Amino acid sequence: MTQPYETGQPERSAIDALPGPVALDFGTNWCGYCRAAEPLIDSALAASPSFRHIKVEDGPGRALGRSFKIKLWPTVIVLKDGQEVARVVRPADADEVLEALAKAGGA
Repeated sequence: MTQPYETGQPERSAIDALPGPVALDFGTNWCGYCRAAEPLIDSALAASPSFRHIKVEDGPGRALGRSFKIKLWPTVIVLKDGQEVARVVRPADADEVLEALAKAGGA
């Protein structure tokens, strides 16, 4: 397993202020869908080294996930200079993630 989903919640204002391309990955460490998608997401991000990958644990009452209207895990929000340019929900293959990353200047 690669890095776990972080339980600490960054402020939305901090996320909005991030420069460049960011992959904001919402899920939980115990979620089967998240575990299945993890190698797909990691593979796509390995092909796009300019991306900052932030894994955030989501769940009820988690303000950051609610601010992005997360409904299913995993959800990867692709940001460029703090603005959402794409999102992928429960990716079935790495190409789905790569297509989303491309919208922010990824591989």
